[in-house]
This record gives sequence, C-alpha cells and structure tokens, in this order.
Amino acid sequence: MTSTEASIPGGATLRRPELRALWDTLHSRLSSGRPVTRVRLGPLDDAEREALADLLGLDRLPDARPSVPLTRLEEAVTELTGRTVRDVVTELVGPLGDRVGERRRRQDERTELWTWLAEHETVRAQPALSDWAASCRAAGVVAGSAEHTRTLLTDALTVLAELPGRAEPLPVFAARVLNGRAHALDDGTPLSALVLRALATLYDTVPPQSAAERRALWTRAGVADDELSSTVLVGGLCPAGDGLLARLATACAEAGQAASLTLAHVRHPGEFILPEAPAPVVHIVENPSVLALALRRFGPRCPPLVCTSGWPNSAAIQVLRMLADQGAALRYHGDFDGEGVRIAAYVLDKTPARPWRMTAADYRAAVALNPRGPQPGRITEAPWDPDLAEAMAEHGIAVVEELVAEVLLKDLAGTAQQRRRPGWS
Repeated sequence: MTSTEASIPGGATLRRPELRALWDTLHSRLSSGRPVTRVRLGPLDDAEREALADLLGLDRLPDARPSVPLTRLEEAVTELTGRTVRDVVTELVGPLGDRVGERRRRQDERTELWTWLAEHETVRAQPALSDWAASCRAAGVVAGSAEHTRTLLTDALTVLAELPGRAEPLPVFAARVLNGRAHALDDGTPLSALVLRALATLYDTVPPQSAAERRALWTRAGVADDELSSTVLVGGLCPAGDGLLARLATACAEAGQAASLTLAHVRHPGEFILPEAPAPVVHIVENPSVLALALRRFGPRCPPLVCTSGWPNSAAIQVLRMLADQGAALRYHGDFDGEGVRIAAYVLDKTPARPWRMTAADYRAAVALNPRGPQPGRITEAPWDPDLAEAMAEHGIAVVEELVAEVLLKDLAGTAQQRRRPGWS
C-alpha cells in the first residue's frame, strides 16, 4: 500500500492510472485562481471513461470529451474519502497555485518598480533622466524578474549619482562605486549598457554604437585615466595658502586673467584657504565668453567666477565641491535652452549650488529683450522652478547666456571690490 493510499480513504480507487488525466486537469483548473464550476476532460479512452463512470457512479459511460460539474465531483469524492476535491488533488498532484494572483502580484511588483524609478531622487534631480526611466519601463523587466531589474537599476543609479568621475580608469571607478566589482561596467555588460543609455539621454546624444563611441561617452562623464585634459576656467579666485592651486589662482586673479586649472591641480591643491566670514559667494557661468566679459569689465577686481564651459567635467565639479566645503556659497547661471536647463539641473544636483537668475520670470524678461532666436531644443523640467519649462515651451525661443551678460555683470558689480589677500571680505 502506498503512502497516498494510506492517507486517503479510498486512495486505491483515486490512484487508478485511468483517473490521472482527471486529477491533472483539475489541478490546472483549480490553480488558475479563477472560479471553477465545471471541468472539461478528454479526449478519454474507453478505460478512462469507465474509471470516471465508476467514480461518479454513472450507469453509462460518459462522452469522450465530458464536461463534469465540480459539484458532482465534490459529491463523489466526499462520499468516497470524506475530503474535498481540493484536498485530494493537492494530495495526489501537489500544492495548488493561483495563477491570477501570481500575475497580479507580478504586475504589482512591476508597477512598484517603475514608480520607484520615476520618483528616485537622482531622476527627480535631473528630470532629463525621466526619458531614460520611461525607456527602461518600455523595455520591461530583465529576465522576467522585477527584483533582478531593481537590483540592476539600483546599480545604474548609484553609478549616475557618482558621475562625473575622478578621471580614473573604468575598472577603478567601478570597484570604488560598486563595492569592489571592478568589471561590473566592462563593455558589453547589461549595467554598462544601461548607464550609457542614461548618459546619452542626459547629454541628448544618440546611444553609442561602437567601442570607440562608448569610451568617448565614458570620458565625457569623467571616467578616464587622465588628470590633464579635464580642465576648468576660474577668474577672480584669490584664496589664501601656499599650495600650488592657491598660488596659481591668485596670480591669475591679481593679473585680471582667467586660470585654467587641471584636475591634477584640483585633486592635489595643497594649502587652500577661503575666509570664514563673511562667506564668499562664487558665481558660476556656463560659457567662457561671459567669464571673459567679466574679466574685461572688472580686471583684478573681478569677483570669484567659475566657468563650466558647457557640461561640467570632473575638474569643474571637484573645484566647486572644494569651494563649497570651504564655506563658499555657489550661484549658477547658464543658457536658457533645453541643454542649458539640463546642465543647470546637473550642476545643482552634483554640488550645493543654487540658481542665479534662472527662473521663468528671468527667462520671460530675457525673451522680451531678445524676441528672436533659435528653438530651445528638447525641453525638460527645471527642478528649481516648475514654470520654467512651460515658459520655454510657450515662447519656443532659446536665449543664450551671452545675451543676458549685461544683467549678470550688474549683479557681479555689486560684489566687485578692491582685491585683497587673503580671500574676499
């Protein structure tokens, strides 16, 4: 006697091979998660029809494709075993599932996953990434697993939050950012492809197709073994200290010239001291021409300025963070176009900078003075002013930073003063 025969009264009858199709079909139907009132079988051979007739107590053989009411099966099984059909099917075939419930659970997991991604702090801080998040959702979960997809996206967001890099090789960057996984961002890995797609969306470029294009995009994001090609322009920066960075910046500032600082200068500054009080204000501009106009206007009296020269590289972000760590208040201005807004969001996300004349009201005032101009390109939200994107879409005009330079210079004139060392006071 088998264990099933022992555990179920009438088990020998139920385990007849001719009834196996009945129990398998019932198991499938009851595992659907939907209400079951009838079960259709077949085609049954003569032996299977006889076994079904015996179970149900029929006085004739059923059809080869019978449709059996579940209530009739319940009556027969209960009379024979004292148990329910569900109990018997579970005993004979295995635990019942709930396919509807499982699909609902998987759908809820996916909905939660995409909501989490869309509302992630990195995506909110740089709204251009919302297009990337939407493309990830359109592509669906990886390997059919929301959990696996969330792990992959978490790694990608961790990488994006650490960019721009420190001009270190890709494996070194990956090991530092991803808990020692030096090869996690190797060319061809799913994570590398995901991050590069995000960078292409952020920079508004086509996704890289070749190995050379992928290396170029990583380099643009500050991941490359090169401390010299990553540079940042500064003017009017006159800190105290005998470190190389302080001496270089001060010498250029006192001559009324811009200093081009490499990432090597910024990473190894030596003694570099800003005054503690009052806290200096460092203004940031996107375009070198605006820095040039300020130096021409103020000369050695130029207030502290940093120029990102478009998208800020590793040197720019690191010098801004260093200045903020020393107590400087950072104020950023850039172009009023789609890319300018994305650059501004990037700077404000990566540093403690605050907007400087970058509101919807500032844009409308600039358009009033410059009513003709090129299209602004792809417009994304400005986290600091929800009305700015709407205003740019309404007017459909880009206003480059140079066209509002006079307004910016008037602001700077209020802080320009006779230079003295150390710092600004």
